[in-house]
Amino acid sequence: MKALSIYLTLMVLMSMSCKSHQNTIGNSSKTKETTMDDGITEKYWKLIELNGQSVETRENRKEIHMILKDRDSLVTGFGGCNSLSGTYALNKAQSRLNFSGIRATLMACEDMETEQRFHAMLLKIDNYTLKKDTLSLNRARMAPLAKFKVVYLK
Repeated sequence: MKALSIYLTLMVLMSMSCKSHQNTIGNSSKTKETTMDDGITEKYWKLIELNGQSVETRENRKEIHMILKDRDSLVTGFGGCNSLSGTYALNKAQSRLNFSGIRATLMACEDMETEQRFHAMLLKIDNYTLKKDTLSLNRARMAPLAKFKVVYLK
């Protein structure tokens, strides 16, 4: 009888905990929707163009992307074969952006060329342009080295 009482108490506590967690998630997503800004951080950026050439995701493959995290100025993403991470420096007022310490996992894949060009591009750029949902990464006043489209997760 005592075991049944303890079991029921635990079930009630777990049920309340789950409900509380769901409310927290629901409240935070509403806040996120109402406070979304036009910045480039905390967004999923899918690569659509690299060095002037369109980038297509192969069937059954993960798309090349990056996310600039506010916390600790970290960049995370995927280069086509390997996950990547590093840091960035952002100056919103001057639209300046630099990456450093880019590192990747060490998986070998059939086509590493696009990934290698993607990593090299990240180290070359020094500024960005944001037009609606398109982020262009540039070096000086040259044509964009890469273009990304924001993907809003549901």
